[in-house]
Amino acid sequence: MNWKLAVSLLAVLSLFGVSAHAQDTPKFDVFAGYSYVRQNPSTSGVSSFSLNGGSASVAYNANSWLSGVADFGGYHSGNILNTGTSGTLSTYLFGPRVSVRHFGRVTPFGEVLFGVARADASVAGTSGTDNAFAMTVGGGVDYKLTDHFAVRPVKVDYLMTRFSETGTGANTQNNLRVSTGIVFRF
Repeated sequence: MNWKLAVSLLAVLSLFGVSAHAQDTPKFDVFAGYSYVRQNPSTSGVSSFSLNGGSASVAYNANSWLSGVADFGGYHSGNILNTGTSGTLSTYLFGPRVSVRHFGRVTPFGEVLFGVARADASVAGTSGTDNAFAMTVGGGVDYKLTDHFAVRPVKVDYLMTRFSETGTGANTQNNLRVSTGIVFRF
């Protein structure tokens, strides 16, 4: 009789543990923050340059470890490589995120996102626009402050874009994106 009571008690405690763990996983995460992009043109002889801006994302948490993410970013430089050219890169990316929620307040995650990048450039009053395939592979870490608020101290992504570059057959840019910001959890 004691073993039945013990098994029943363990079953009830397990259910409370599962429901407590489920409550720790919000249905949505909304991120907003600063992003730095190191743009690496594939044309030989053209140096890398920096873009600064921001990014935002919305993640729907299907369960405690799998999410669907929509990520949007805008990055700008007013004088690329001291040429007088100003440029803006915008990204629109979507895909899955895998999170590990077993470390208390710390939640590391990795994601693979696919979508479109848009480059806008302006030189001496002349402007141009180009759209291309883009993808990121990366991850970061969230630190939960309250049930509805967290900080994302770092998120690092490999950002690939496929813009065709003038005068060359090269069309893959291997870039770095680093972000930091705040996360609202609903």
